[in-house]
Amino acid sequence: MPLIARKFLRSLVTPYLKKNVTASSALELVRSNSGGAVKFDHFAFRTFGVDGFGIDSIAQLFLDLGYECRDELRFPAKKLRAFWYAPPLDFLDIEGDGVDGPLPRIFISELLVNQLSSESQEVIKTYTGRARALLKHAPLTSVLDCLPWENPSVADYERLAQESEYAAWTLANGYALNHLTISVHRLNSELKDINKLNEFLQSNGIKLNKDGGILKVSPDRGLLQSSTVADLVPCTFSDGEIETPASYIEFAQRLVLPAFQNLGPDQLKEWHRRDGFEVGNADKIFESTSSLQTGALKQSA
Repeated sequence: MPLIARKFLRSLVTPYLKKNVTASSALELVRSNSGGAVKFDHFAFRTFGVDGFGIDSIAQLFLDLGYECRDELRFPAKKLRAFWYAPPLDFLDIEGDGVDGPLPRIFISELLVNQLSSESQEVIKTYTGRARALLKHAPLTSVLDCLPWENPSVADYERLAQESEYAAWTLANGYALNHLTISVHRLNSELKDINKLNEFLQSNGIKLNKDGGILKVSPDRGLLQSSTVADLVPCTFSDGEIETPASYIEFAQRLVLPAFQNLGPDQLKEWHRRDGFEVGNADKIFESTSSLQTGALKQSA
């Protein structure tokens, strides 16, 4: 099973790096200056919570590969919920680089479509309704870098963007990898300190998400996160082409839990560190694709 998981993850990463120049550049900068292998903390997807196209449509593959469902997170203001999935424990803390290293956690969010306006619901349900034959193959569309539904119109994209930029992003990008996350504390250089990593990235021209501050810190101060701002890339719609936000890359540092502070560096394992996710951090990380961060508002004005 792990071999299948690695091949699937590799198939996700290939189109992601090809499409997202900033994410690819940031990854290469870290890789070339980290003093060793780069390991991934988690991969994230966005979905529509309607017509069976929500979290379960992506999660089932990972569950079949041995992942376990963990906590639910709620984002009322954004009308979102999410679950995260832990890889088999035997593959959480092993050697290797990238997708050949520890299996990443999986974070899947979904838009609570029924909480949107009737107009936005109608747009989303029109596309998902016509794509029901592909309902069980959402992960395949992620690998093939294509939409599970027909190309939307610019008007429908812009209509959704007025109410929910998450909805507009998902309509345009489908279930493409929304972001992957570098495990900062696993780096083998001074960059294993996320503050130094953020400074390093910015000094090399990488634009970071400033919503809530560049560094996002959980209330228990055990989970530290930052992310790049998504690139604007040409997106083909049924009636034209415009630039829309694509994906981004995230950085996460998980600190050692208080109960294990007495362990030496050679004794520490990933499960000795702060696990899971934090609503406040994730809420700000979502903004990596927002128009205010990417400049899409100014471009369309």
